[in-house]
Amino acid sequence: MKKVIQLVILFALFFSLPIQSFASVSSAVTSNLGKSNAAVTIRDIDSGKIVYSQNGDKLMRPASNMKLISGGAALSILGEDYRFTTDLFIDGKVVNNTLNGNVYIKGSGDPTLNKESFQEFAKILKRNGIRTINGHVIGDDTAFSGSTLPPGVDKTDETYYFGARTSAITMSQNADFDASTIIITAKPGKVGAKPSYSVEPNLSGMVISNQARTVKKGNKNTLTIKRSYNTNRIIISGNIPQGSSKKEWVTLQDPSKNTMQAIKLTWQSAGIKFSKDSKVQLGKVPQKAKLLYTNESRTLASIFPAFMKLSNNSIADILVKAMGKEQLGEGSTKKGVTLLKSYAESLDIPVDNWRIVDGSGLSNSNLVTTNSLSQLLFKVQKEPYFNTFYRSLPIAGNDERFVGGTLRKRLTSANLQNRIYAKTGYIPNVYTLSGYIKGQSGKEYIFSILLHNTANGNAYIDRTMTALVKNL
Repeated sequence: MKKVIQLVILFALFFSLPIQSFASVSSAVTSNLGKSNAAVTIRDIDSGKIVYSQNGDKLMRPASNMKLISGGAALSILGEDYRFTTDLFIDGKVVNNTLNGNVYIKGSGDPTLNKESFQEFAKILKRNGIRTINGHVIGDDTAFSGSTLPPGVDKTDETYYFGARTSAITMSQNADFDASTIIITAKPGKVGAKPSYSVEPNLSGMVISNQARTVKKGNKNTLTIKRSYNTNRIIISGNIPQGSSKKEWVTLQDPSKNTMQAIKLTWQSAGIKFSKDSKVQLGKVPQKAKLLYTNESRTLASIFPAFMKLSNNSIADILVKAMGKEQLGEGSTKKGVTLLKSYAESLDIPVDNWRIVDGSGLSNSNLVTTNSLSQLLFKVQKEPYFNTFYRSLPIAGNDERFVGGTLRKRLTSANLQNRIYAKTGYIPNVYTLSGYIKGQSGKEYIFSILLHNTANGNAYIDRTMTALVKNL
């Protein structure tokens, strides 16, 4: 039976590509990627037929190619026009510009919430006659449940933006939407002195220990800005030469509470006062509370380029929980990832052997195949959200950050530019690339490459892609 299947595949290969092209493609794959550590599938973009496959049914770790699945599922389940909401409530009475009660923020995971949003909340409070709050500032993050730490994030990664915790109340500081982070910028002082630093949007309840020192210009910049594991303490250490600087996105230890601290500090800067006993707390919004304002995020379609082109892990993990909440009534990773398989099944993609534990691909436990990933890329072409999906993919060799994305510095030769729209992926010992390619002949194909246990894997993948463009 196995021999029959192999003959059928070979038959399809030879009749989908000229024999010379098939030999060149096979040679390009095996010479650059080898046979044992690489899975590769190439499909005809119009018919979906496999024109080349090596280990196409072998389970492999997808790294950030997992975002092709979670992204497609989010567009299908939540919709291109989906918006995250953040509600502002109060309870108690307002007397002489003083609220004798609490203020509540109820979140749904908006990764675009920022300092400007907090300032808008302050304006709404003032419009309702509130200048002083004689109560607490309470965050309701119950839309999401389960661990805030995504699967696959280890002790060494927890401080970095790509390992950020996932919460229903979160914030980001720029259009990259790296949620649950603050930005710290350090600048040198006098030689021998500690550097200065600034924090966006503010300290947010974090504590900074500045142990660094300024050195003369020309010395090596060894400055590091890291959060101590499982604490709210950020340590600045090392040397920073005069004439240089260092910027780092540092994750929040408790995104909900830290974001609420950021909100309170922003309100204070806007002139809103708090009673001496006012605290930042977490809790549910009571039924008697009055809704003052609902902040809506931009649409999912407009968030998508930051998600896919920049391979944003926090957005992926937020989308998984948001899908779980919207579809199954539980905003947990466990519930959300079941929908990723359901989504693939709705496209008639066999997923019985898949293993999915997150939406970002950061975990080593995710397992898929190039045959199934390439089939998803074929099937999604007929979906109403395909243009959003396709346009969000990094474009090889285009140096504009929100066009080329993670491929902007790869495959830069003139003969390769604008020929490859694909999602990159990397975790230690895993390099991946899947998407759409236009060959030198003008014919377009779908491809998926998953490469394991190879050092400097991107270089080997890029050599393969260069050969594929030439021979397809």
